[in-house]
Amino acid sequence: KKSLLCNNIVAIVAALIMGFSKMAGSFEMIVVGRFLYGINSGIGLVAHGLYLGEIAPKELRGAVCMTRAVFVAFGKWMGLVVGLRQILGGENTWHLQLAFSGLPALIQVIALLWVPESPRYLLMERGNLAQCIDALQSLWGSGDFTEEVEDMMAERAQMKGESKKNLIQLVRDKTIRCQFLTGMAVSAGMQLSGINIIYFYASDVYHQLGISKDNIPYVGIGSSSIEMLTSVMCGFIIERAGRRVLLWKGYCFMALWILFLIITLCLKERFSWIPYCSLVFIFAYILTFGMGPGSVTGVVPLEIFTQSNRSIAVVAANSLQWFSLFGLGLVFPFVIDAFGQFSFFLFFGNCSLASLFTFYVLPETKGKTLLQISEDFDKLRNAMKNGMCPYFSKRPIVSNQTEVLSTRL
Repeated sequence: KKSLLCNNIVAIVAALIMGFSKMAGSFEMIVVGRFLYGINSGIGLVAHGLYLGEIAPKELRGAVCMTRAVFVAFGKWMGLVVGLRQILGGENTWHLQLAFSGLPALIQVIALLWVPESPRYLLMERGNLAQCIDALQSLWGSGDFTEEVEDMMAERAQMKGESKKNLIQLVRDKTIRCQFLTGMAVSAGMQLSGINIIYFYASDVYHQLGISKDNIPYVGIGSSSIEMLTSVMCGFIIERAGRRVLLWKGYCFMALWILFLIITLCLKERFSWIPYCSLVFIFAYILTFGMGPGSVTGVVPLEIFTQSNRSIAVVAANSLQWFSLFGLGLVFPFVIDAFGQFSFFLFFGNCSLASLFTFYVLPETKGKTLLQISEDFDKLRNAMKNGMCPYFSKRPIVSNQTEVLSTRL
C-alpha cells in the first residue's frame, strides 16, 4: 500500500512537469516527465499486482488479479480517446493530454487512504495477527477466517529462517527453478506473441480498406474496445475455465489467426475484398488475446511463488516483458523490410510454442493455495529429473520413495 501511495506521487509530479512544459517552452521537461512516467508504470504494475494477489481469497484470486489487465486495457482505450484532436489532441491542448495521467494517480492516492494494508504482508512480514484479521474483515466483511489464517501460518512456518532473495539468488535456487522458468516463459511469450506489432500494422490494413487518415484513430479505439471488453469477459470465466486452459487455447487460436492473416496479406493484391478478411483476422486476434494471454499472463507469476520469492519474481517477469517489447520493437522493422508479411511467421511460431508449453508444463492453479501450487511444481521438478513430463507419463508422480515402495507392496 505504501509503495502504491509513493508511486502515485511520482505520477503526479510527472504530470505537473509535463503539464507546464508548454508554458515553459521546454522539451527537456517532457523528457523528464516521460522518464518519471516510465518509473511510475514499472513500479505500479508490480506493486498493484502484488497487492491484488495478496488481498484476494484463493477462490477469487484469478478474477481479482484480472482487474489489473482490465484497467490496463481501459487505460489504452482512454489514451486513444483523450488523444483525439477534438478532445485533448489538438495543438493547443497537447500538454493537457500529457498531464492527464496525473488524474487517475490523484484519485488512487485519495482512495488508498481508506484501503487496508495487505493481510499477508501484515501476518507474514510483520507477524501481526490482529492487524491481519482486521484487514481481512475490512476487505472481505465479517466471517470466519480460520482457514485463510492457517494457510498463511503454514506458509510462514515453511519460510521461517528464509530471507528475501535477490534476482541472482532466485536464479540460482534450484528448488524454485521450475517456477522461475515457467514465469519467465509465460511473461516473455505474451510480448513475443506480437500483439503490439499487430496493433501497429493494423493502421496499414485500415488504409488499404480506404479508411481515411482522420478516421483511423476511431477504428483504433474500436479495436482497443474489443481488448477491454474481452478482458472483462475473461474475469467472469477465469475461475471456471482455469488459467492453463485459457492460456494454451488462447495461444493456439492466436497462431491460427496469424496464419490466416499471413495468407490474406499475400493475396491482398489479387482480390479487392481480401483486406476485409485481414481486418476480421486482426480483430479476432485481438479478441483472443484479450480473452486469454493478455489477461491471464499477469496472474500466473502472482500464484506460482510463495511470499518470500514473489516480489522479486514479479519484478523479473515484468522486466522481461519490457525488455522483450524493446527488443522486438528494435529488430522487427528490419525483419519486415527483409521478409514482408512472412515475418509474421515469427509470431506464429511463438504462439505455437507458447501453446505447447502452457499445455504440457504449466500446472493448473485455480482454487489452490500457494503451498499446493508449490507442491505441484515440486512434482514437476522431480519428473523432469527422471527425464519425463508428468503429462506424458501414465504413472502418477509421487512425492517420495516411501510411497512408491508401499504401492508396489
